[in-house]
Amino acid sequence: MGARPTLTIDAAMVRALELAARGPAHGPNPRVGAVLLGPAPRPLDSLPDAAAPGPVDDAPRAVLAEGFHRGAGSPHAEAAALADARERGVDVRGATAVVTLEPCNHTGRTGPCAQALLDAGVAEVVYAVGDPNPVATGGGERLRAAGVRVAAGLREAEGERLLGPWLVAVRRGSPYVTLKLATTLDGRVAAADGTSQWITGPAAREHAHRVRAQVDAILVGTGTVLADDPSLTARTPVPAPGGAAEGEHEAGLAGHRPVRAAGGVVGLEPGLAGHQPVRVVVGLRDLPPHVRLAPGGSWTTDGGGPVLHLRTRDVRAVLAELAGREARHVLVEGGPGLATAFLAAGAVDEIHAYLAPVLLGAGLGAVGDLGVTTLAGAPRFVTHDVRRLGADVLVVARASPSAHPLTTVPSTTPEQES
Repeated sequence: MGARPTLTIDAAMVRALELAARGPAHGPNPRVGAVLLGPAPRPLDSLPDAAAPGPVDDAPRAVLAEGFHRGAGSPHAEAAALADARERGVDVRGATAVVTLEPCNHTGRTGPCAQALLDAGVAEVVYAVGDPNPVATGGGERLRAAGVRVAAGLREAEGERLLGPWLVAVRRGSPYVTLKLATTLDGRVAAADGTSQWITGPAAREHAHRVRAQVDAILVGTGTVLADDPSLTARTPVPAPGGAAEGEHEAGLAGHRPVRAAGGVVGLEPGLAGHQPVRVVVGLRDLPPHVRLAPGGSWTTDGGGPVLHLRTRDVRAVLAELAGREARHVLVEGGPGLATAFLAAGAVDEIHAYLAPVLLGAGLGAVGDLGVTTLAGAPRFVTHDVRRLGADVLVVARASPSAHPLTTVPSTTPEQES
């Protein structure tokens, strides 16, 4: 057997962050990675016991095992790394566990990671971010009380960026809210005759579906359901050889069959993404039986997520209900009434504005009356990212830190594939 690779603790944290990023961005649990290193080359009592960011030993150590969390119900990162060590026949007694998030201290779908590390004989734990979950926190103190050296805060900023909306939601006790707008250059979401499909091109729509596949819930108002009859599934492009029109390969939409209904082409029929968010309808009106999201509608057989009808117009009540269902990241898709309600309530953390080079001059606007009477009173967001998607442009903007002090997170837009 060849020599094991070696890493410093800092390099192991970089590796743990890379592993964590392989986990799902959606779901109630955070993305976490763990690397197990060989014992410290000098006595642990000669190293600082850091409850805050501080120096860690910089000597290279053998990499014993690694793991990451694959989503709710699966082993946590520490347990996955310990299982990896067992499969390799590696003894981890005296080892150092390098973890992106403080080991949990509670029993949920799985047992407490702090206890698993103690049972395995791990002598040292280094983590990036303290667990903000009041149910799960305390693992570091439990380990320290048992005589394990614990160091916290290594690459904390990178760890927080990785946790993104999950961290904001858990700290705040309310889901992170992304608002999607797809408009013309003059801010219209539909023409005067009500037509709206499609304002943006295939590349922008593909990107929007990739965002859908990263969130826990998609929200629309009853007005949008009645006007557009959306399915709200997260679809993923399935390329097919040949037959693609110009620009379709770039968008990854080659070979998709159009779905036709009265009035013309209404959508595309690519495959479904592996994760389907809960489809949430907000509003007091009953849904007629012919629409997809009505009780007993076609949503029951389309492979998408479950449908939840929240009969309220209270934004805070909607978010409280979704928080109770462990939704961490929600996407508000429409229409203007719902967008206006969330903006007026100060509940939007991030805006994804897809802008098409189209002018209508009349028609439905993206946002209604926010009660703003003077420019100084207008809500302002901070531009985080601007990118071109085919013929369209995506602007990602976030609420200012003064409005949402906990929303210092990375862009929730999926990275562009190379």
